[in-house]
Amino acid sequence: MFKAILIEKGDDGQRVGIQTLDEAQLPEGDVTVKVECSTLNYKDGLAITGKGPVVKTFPMVPGIDFAGTVESSSSDNYKPGDAVLLNGWGVGEKHWGGLAEKARVDSRWLIPLPKAFNARQAMAIGTAGYTAMLSVMALEREGVTPDQGEVLVTGASGGVGSYAIALLARLGYHVVASTGRAQEADYLQGLGAREVIDRKTLSEPGKPLAKERWAGAIDSVGSHTLANVLAATKYDGTVAACGLAQGMDLPGTVAPFILRDVTLAGVDSVMKPTEARIEAWRRLGELMVPEQIDAITETIGLEAAIDKAGDLLAGKVRGRLVVEVG
Repeated sequence: MFKAILIEKGDDGQRVGIQTLDEAQLPEGDVTVKVECSTLNYKDGLAITGKGPVVKTFPMVPGIDFAGTVESSSSDNYKPGDAVLLNGWGVGEKHWGGLAEKARVDSRWLIPLPKAFNARQAMAIGTAGYTAMLSVMALEREGVTPDQGEVLVTGASGGVGSYAIALLARLGYHVVASTGRAQEADYLQGLGAREVIDRKTLSEPGKPLAKERWAGAIDSVGSHTLANVLAATKYDGTVAACGLAQGMDLPGTVAPFILRDVTLAGVDSVMKPTEARIEAWRRLGELMVPEQIDAITETIGLEAAIDKAGDLLAGKVRGRLVVEVG
């Protein structure tokens, strides 16, 4: 038997609670993991609150990330006792996820837990930090270097934004952070931001082209914010888009692309091939230090995760929430 957050749907709507389940109820998979830690991501908040169509099948255990120890395996790649990590692959949406004491998954979705991190540290990074690393790698791939000027990070106080700032700063970039929470300026500057700007300067409808400012940007917001970031990106600059907190729309024009040779690089973390995942986590191991991880992280128990989901969507959570499950 094991405890899990379970989302059920009935005639009266969605119900969420902590339940004790039998291991026989776990979905199909060739590896069973004893989960030590999971996280609360934006998708998890949508799933638990029912405010977004994240969950595709019911009942569902949410949690798009987890880290733990292999308990049983019929895979040649993993054996009992192996420390493993999972991000994405539709877990917590179509397949039971990590906000539980046990998870059973396809071994192809797992990677070995990087030696640089324990389970808690890996989940403090989680999909947010992993996505931030993929976004930084996208800028690097397109030739954005520290000597080219300012790099903007939107949604700066959130998980992706926090890690993007820390990673870019460690690599020597001049980071400008955009946030709607002015009270977090000291926190953002502590992560490495050299300047903090109000998100209102970006979140309203703007011009097709604005004065060139950004050599690159990492955007987790979308909508008018992304359109305005593109409009102010320098010639031959790159914007890595990895989120849609403001909306899925892109109310801009092709002007930045055809007049300034701007690149919009999409960043997906859910279905990323294993090799790219391992490389991103290797880079995280090189760049992140425990003190920064701790500064970004709050740790809660499984029972608190349901209430915190609403706070996360309301923008009341700074950085990352680690859920200690085991």
